[in-house]
Amino acid sequence: MKRIGSSRLQLLGSAIFSEVAEWKREAADKGLDIIDLGIGSPDRPPSARVMEALAKAASNPGNYGYPTSEGSLAFRSAVSRWYDYRFGVRLDPESEVTTLMGSQDGLAHLAMAVADPGDVAIVPDPGYPIYSASLVLAGVTPYLLPLRADNGFLPRLNEIPEETAARAKFILLNYPGNPLAAVAEIGFFEELVEYARQRDLLIVHDAAYSEMAFDGFRPRSVLEVPGAKDIAVEFHSMSKSFNMAGCRLAFLVGNKEAVQALRTLKSNIDYGVFAAVQEAGIAALDDHASGSGWEVASVYERRRDIMVEGLRSVGWDVPKPKATMFIWVPIPAGWTSRQISREMLLSAGVVVIPGDAFGEQGQGFVRIALVQEEDRLAEAVRRIGRFLHERGGRS
Repeated sequence: MKRIGSSRLQLLGSAIFSEVAEWKREAADKGLDIIDLGIGSPDRPPSARVMEALAKAASNPGNYGYPTSEGSLAFRSAVSRWYDYRFGVRLDPESEVTTLMGSQDGLAHLAMAVADPGDVAIVPDPGYPIYSASLVLAGVTPYLLPLRADNGFLPRLNEIPEETAARAKFILLNYPGNPLAAVAEIGFFEELVEYARQRDLLIVHDAAYSEMAFDGFRPRSVLEVPGAKDIAVEFHSMSKSFNMAGCRLAFLVGNKEAVQALRTLKSNIDYGVFAAVQEAGIAALDDHASGSGWEVASVYERRRDIMVEGLRSVGWDVPKPKATMFIWVPIPAGWTSRQISREMLLSAGVVVIPGDAFGEQGQGFVRIALVQEEDRLAEAVRRIGRFLHERGGRS
């Protein structure tokens, strides 16, 4: 029998994630109580209003036909109202918004919609794994843009070779970021828009964590830059901002041609998001825009403080991020990212993700997800402290 499985499957995903799953099984077999700070999955439900809207819509027999792949006009209009409220950006719900089954769905398919095999795309290193995986699926060649601590994990655009920028179809960035928890001010987006305009590049901005910001910081949209809609699109997700991860609901907004390209591709793949889920999304967006008080940032700010201050107290110098549900932590000397992650799990029962799961530039870091309640985070700190005391750095 001929081999089953395409060669591209060997290029997808990260072997480290599979390894971490195996480490978890080893730890469980040892009888360890595992505190999982690995995957960035919200651990709380959405608001009561959202759950009520979903339940009511799910009871409507009229919602069980095929939805449209681009999403209902009602949901797209709610997205437009929310963008005006949140960023002061006006969007045409007919042509500048499309609905997605989670932002990963859109990120996985966008390269196929806007680029051809053999084209180049500029993606961050470290970066969320679907960024590079989507290029494998589309046959697009990645240019890995290094993001380093000495520049606040912002790219140095002038270091991208001009021949690469000339060939590239798009540049993809993510602020506030996963895994880096880095943020960008509006001045960076202004620089990015000017850079892309001069080189005829589409900007793809993943803004899934825009509502998870702390210490008074307010993340900005690239579309706030005048003229950005001519050359930019932005992904947003209901998963993180509204605790709706299981609903699989997100949207892409911005440049009409790119939005239409993704719509066209998606119309050949699926029939869209369940109408009841879109009704829940409308409730979430309209409640937020009406000043209902719903927000997730304060929950994660308290969790961040417990983890950062706790780890500092046990001798691990951890940076204090301004946003997201993650902490991107430089590891003690003498370890690799994979070694410390494995041994911390097998000794202390605490799961973190090795930084090299996100690219070559991630070596020397681990990502900690703030996805447990405060008492469990405090317990994780105690265990990590014991681990560091017993194991220390490696020579």
